[in-house]
Amino acid sequence: MKELRFYNTLTRKKENFTPIDPTRVRLYVCGPTVYDYAHIGNARPVIVFDILFRLLRHVYGNEHVLYARNITDVDDKINARAVFEYPNLSLNDAIRQLTERTYCQFQQDTIALGCLLPTSQPRATEHLEEMRSLIERLLEKGHAYKAENHILFSVSSIKNPPHYGAFANRSLDEMRAGARIDVAAYKREEMDFVLWKPSVEGEPGWESPAGIPVLGRPGWHIECSAMSMAKLLAPYGGGLTCDDPTANVFDIHGGGLDLIFPHHENEIAQSCSAFGTERMANFWMHNGFLQVEGKKMSKSFGNFITIRSVLENNFLEFNGILIDEMKKNWAGLSARFSMLQTHYREPLNWTAQRLIQSSGELYRWYELLRSKKSEMENNEAINDTLIDALSDDLNTPKALTLLRKFYKEGNALALSNGMNLLGLLRQEWIKEIDCPLFIKKTFLDSKFIDQRIAERLRLIHNKEWEAADTIRDELAAEGVLLKDSKDPQSGERITVWEIKRF
Repeated sequence: MKELRFYNTLTRKKENFTPIDPTRVRLYVCGPTVYDYAHIGNARPVIVFDILFRLLRHVYGNEHVLYARNITDVDDKINARAVFEYPNLSLNDAIRQLTERTYCQFQQDTIALGCLLPTSQPRATEHLEEMRSLIERLLEKGHAYKAENHILFSVSSIKNPPHYGAFANRSLDEMRAGARIDVAAYKREEMDFVLWKPSVEGEPGWESPAGIPVLGRPGWHIECSAMSMAKLLAPYGGGLTCDDPTANVFDIHGGGLDLIFPHHENEIAQSCSAFGTERMANFWMHNGFLQVEGKKMSKSFGNFITIRSVLENNFLEFNGILIDEMKKNWAGLSARFSMLQTHYREPLNWTAQRLIQSSGELYRWYELLRSKKSEMENNEAINDTLIDALSDDLNTPKALTLLRKFYKEGNALALSNGMNLLGLLRQEWIKEIDCPLFIKKTFLDSKFIDQRIAERLRLIHNKEWEAADTIRDELAAEGVLLKDSKDPQSGERITVWEIKRF
């Protein structure tokens, strides 16, 4: 069995990964709150943990890996957006319209990004009974209390490891200071957090646990504890009916760095207190933050980018017969390629130029595969060095370096297998003789050529000769010849271009 090593946020070091049961390796990842179209920051964990899912399937077998990614469809943000977008509907009907539309768009986005569907995608509203039962268990064990029709988790009730704050590496004083802002009167202590709260009249509400007489809804944190239990513990001998703590731990929990505190800290507090375990999951993996053109992504900065807008952007000129679905799928794989060039734990700087470069490189890879498709009929094992790269904490930059090597060597079979493992391969684009993606357009876009020349000049200035030569060769392949000279006034390098006449 291949040795896998991942960085574990729980221990703050890279460790060998050994599943609890290799016949059912279990992975849980926090999914979207379906109130708005997912943005490219949301795309990063979707892609990162799809790579992990693919690697685990390769090592342990497709049928032996269980991947649950939840859908949060109960939230204050959902209520507010539903009122804004559907003012003429009742709130419940508006919420139903909004969450279903947003959920469907998220599914389309993730497929276009080259992601496999998780084994299960539980919705919060489908697991309210598990949430109520989990809350009642916490009440019974003295880890929760009722106050003004709320139920809250009592942080000070935790006497045994894991101690609250240890996961996020925060001191009690630090957390208390942050929690003192606008403390609700019904809380016993400032750090206590909501497990269940009453619904305001007209808002969605369900039967409350523990005999509370008004309708209510769950807090955010309890949702993931309940859904991971429902999908990864209860079907395999764990859950609330099990007295064996070891049966109530799963293998890997994933998400973004922004979720470490308070969300994941609170998940651990809930689950470990309910089941009497020292761990909720053996491994915790977190992807790094994403910036746009070197700045934090924000609507106020005007750089807020949805996945949908990336998929619908004609950033690479194709011929006019390309259907929208194919354009979106190409854009999705280009975005995936772009993100995989940065290690998942490192900050990622999203740029339009990098997306264009990724698209161009991916296009050349497909051209090689199409030119040698007869050589790819043999089913050969994936190159060991590629598996080694991914087995070392999902080192996708190293994996892409290996694919570039296969491309330069003309090794179409190794390239194809590697692209498939990384989710970059669509077989139909290779097999279809007249695939519209690879029918050259009959005109050249001067704006695009000028952009590529400007990028080449920047690379030359930075002494990145190989990358600059790649752009020159790309344009030459399209019949665009470059002529370099010096500006007689400034002495700076300038480039003009012309179309080669055949």
